[in-house]
Amino acid sequence: MTTHEYTELPERAKKTIENFIPSDKLVEERAKDFAFVKQRDLDTEGSTEVLDGVAFTHHFVDAPGDHETVRFHYAEAGPATGESIVLLHGIPDSWFQWHHQMATLAKAGYRCIAPDLKGYGQSEKKPGDYRHEGAAENMYAMLQQIGLVQFNVVSHDRGTVQGDYIAAKHPAAVLRYGRGEQHLYHFNPVLAPQGDIFKDAPYNGIMKDPARFVVWVYTWIAKVPIPDEIFTRVIQEYCYPEITHAVPRYFNSSSFRAE
Repeated sequence: MTTHEYTELPERAKKTIENFIPSDKLVEERAKDFAFVKQRDLDTEGSTEVLDGVAFTHHFVDAPGDHETVRFHYAEAGPATGESIVLLHGIPDSWFQWHHQMATLAKAGYRCIAPDLKGYGQSEKKPGDYRHEGAAENMYAMLQQIGLVQFNVVSHDRGTVQGDYIAAKHPAAVLRYGRGEQHLYHFNPVLAPQGDIFKDAPYNGIMKDPARFVVWVYTWIAKVPIPDEIFTRVIQEYCYPEITHAVPRYFNSSSFRAE
């Protein structure tokens, strides 16, 4: 039976939550360090960059959706003949979240493919189907468009929700699934206040300033300090036009409970 009643949180959890979200003052001070950051120039089909000693190639592909065509951007590293690994990022990230892992795996002979999720990075941001099951089908269609029949999936946060749908609906396509940082059960929503915060982003302005938003998220969730050069690139990737309008559509189409 489904219920909206939850177990009372222990005092330890309540105290932790009280200090969970960083103060506005702390975020504002840190965000000043990145006030200079602007979006990166858009990549083009076949353009490359070298990270961690490995060449990354940028690609764009159109994939069919439900009464829509979605243009995806993805980065690829490693030999084209290697076993494929698809890496799905979270918020406030892009494909770049995985560049260290991709470099290591590429050196080991794997073909690594990291898309920008719909609404993020350089992928499509126009209105459309932002239900996770719909976006997951868009993603799966994209993987088919580039010729992937079977592949491994590694996911994080928002990418995990789409990974769940892909693995559940297309199990024969998924060789292995490394599922990261997403709950498997209904838990007290007090533990995840960001859902309500993000769905109101068009009104509360939480995502309006990319630098402030990225600093806010990573000051909140990161246990190990993030190097400034990584902060800079993440902010650049979140600066592309319309991201701040597209991303909240996910949170207005679903909820952590529904996921």
